[in-house]
Formats: sequence, structure tokens, C-alpha cells
Amino acid sequence: MLVATDSLSSVQRAMDVLRTLGSGPLRVQSVAEALGKEKTQVSRTLKVLAEGGFVERDPETLEYRLGWQLFALAGAASDSRLLQQAAPVVRGLMRTTGEAAYLTVLSGNAAVTVLAERPGRALQANEWIGRLSPLNCTASGRALLHGRPSDELDLILTAQPERLPGTERAPRTAEEVRERLRAEQSAGYSAAVEESEPGLVAVAAPIRDFRGTTVAALNVSAPVFRLPPDDLARAAAAVVDAASRLSHALGAP
Repeated sequence: MLVATDSLSSVQRAMDVLRTLGSGPLRVQSVAEALGKEKTQVSRTLKVLAEGGFVERDPETLEYRLGWQLFALAGAASDSRLLQQAAPVVRGLMRTTGEAAYLTVLSGNAAVTVLAERPGRALQANEWIGRLSPLNCTASGRALLHGRPSDELDLILTAQPERLPGTERAPRTAEEVRERLRAEQSAGYSAAVEESEPGLVAVAAPIRDFRGTTVAALNVSAPVFRLPPDDLARAAAAVVDAASRLSHALGAP
């Protein structure tokens, strides 16, 4: 019984240390003070966590920070949780708007649909699970680019064709895409009105994980006569709200 109790105490101490480091890098003494524990105990715990890759020590500052192994596990859990949590949210968005709703993720230099819910309407946008879509002229494609670091965005855009696809309404160069993104990120969503093909309108919002990184996009699409530009704000509000709830489920700040 004593051994089991000691083991549980060690596990609890390790979890407490990880939570403390979640606020930022700290030296051993600072972690011990924050937890009200002996420095030697905390030092031993940090050493074990470092051996497993759950924390890392800066050789210059001697500060400990959360390690790659912890983020790898969290990332795997986030991917699984995304699909698990997304299905009812996508379904609810379809019911709220009365239009087709999709969950899309980044695949190389394109967007790919992984979940879809469609109402029983005779006329609606074409859709296939697994379909690849361009990033520049689709709402979901641009929403997937929200918040990405400039160097990552540069790599994605430079890998695109010299002349990007879409109608005359779409941003067709890398600089035009960047300019459109700046405005859409301020609004919190992307909208594409007859940009990928005539007659099709879509609104999308980014979904973020525990790191604040965009991992997917939630969108609705419809024929322009059912979702005219004047009604985009209503649809956008529903999409942003659904994306926010799904982001919260993934631990987004």
C-alpha cells in the first residue's frame, strides 16, 4: 500500500510540475516555490520528465519548459478529438443555416473535406468527402490560412501555380491572397462570393487547437440566390459561433 501511495504521489507531483511550467519557463527553485515543495523533490521529478521528453532544460538559463513529447501527445489527442467533436457541430451548423456544412483540413497546398452534412434540398453545392479544393478562391481554403506565420504562409503560396484558379472575383496572385487574408482575419471569417465558380457562395471560419494554431475550417456553402451577399453576415455569425465552440472543445485559448 505504501508503494502504491508513493507512486501516486509521484504522478501527482509530475502533473503539478507540468501545469506550473504551462505558464512559462522556470528554474527548479521557482517551480518548487510555486508548488510549495522541496527543491530536491521537484528536481528529481524534473529529471525524470526530461528523460522522457516531457520537459526540456535550457543549458544557458537553466530554465525548464514543456517538452516535445508532451506536445506530440497533445497534438495526437487534438486530431482525434477534432473528428470526435466535429460531427455534432457540423450537423448543428447545417440545421441552423439550412445549408450544407463542411469540416475541411489542410492537405499539402490544398483544402480537403473530411466531414459533411447536407440538407435534403434539390439544388445545392457539389461535394465529395476527400475532395481537394484550391486555397485562394474558396472560403474554407483561406480560413485554413488564418493566423499562420508569414514564413509558413510564404511556403504555401509559393508552391501554388503562378496564376491561381478561380473567377475574376477571386484573388489570383499570392499578394492578392495576402491582402484578402489581412481583411478576413480581422473579421474572423472568410467569405467567397462566386469565386470558385459562378453561382456558389461560401462562408468559413478557422478552428484552433490548444496552441492557438488553425487546424481545420468550418464552412457553409449554398447557391447565391439562397445566400445572397446581404445575408452573409447572418451565415458568418453562425459559422463563427460553431467554430468557436469546436475550438473551445480542443482547448483553444
